[in-house]
Amino acid sequence: MRTHVVIPKALIETIDALVGNRHRSEFLTKAAEKEVRRRKLLKAAEKAGGSLEHVETPGWESSESAAEWVRASRRADEERLSRLLKEGP
Repeated sequence: MRTHVVIPKALIETIDALVGNRHRSEFLTKAAEKEVRRRKLLKAAEKAGGSLEHVETPGWESSESAAEWVRASRRADEERLSRLLKEGP
């Protein structure tokens, strides 16, 4: 589909310098797709925000404890991955 979009000349020149004018549409399409995904994710996060407010979840009593819970979960994931890589296929 073709469309007409007004973009500042300096921005087009910068894009062309990065990807070449023959890849401008591809670049702008990917940038727009990325922004659409980001905004949809943000909208979903805002909608879900507070959805666990009245649910008791151990380790999530405060922002600090939730952050520690996330760090501990990531450490456990890293340790598991490390073990799996050492064991091999």
